[in-house]
Amino acid sequence: MYAILFSAFNATLGFLVRSVIAKFFVFFALFFITTEFLAVLVDRLPNGQAMSGALAGIPPSMWYFLDLVHFDVGLPAVISAWVLRFMIRRIPVIG
Repeated sequence: MYAILFSAFNATLGFLVRSVIAKFFVFFALFFITTEFLAVLVDRLPNGQAMSGALAGIPPSMWYFLDLVHFDVGLPAVISAWVLRFMIRRIPVIG
């Protein structure tokens, strides 16, 4: 009887150590590296002042068509996606 209980306890403990605890430390390390890396990287990113200066030269007749396709929503979304893709690919642990 004790052998069965000891075997069940050993199997449960082995499952916890191999899968639950090990994965917790691995994913915590990935989370910590990612957040710290992004905190450093955000300080080095350029601001949007150059973008607004470049868009100021677009004539009003062109802005009409750009407003029809919601350019004011789409452009920041596309640029954010590009920056995020760039950052994820540069993180050595994830990318």
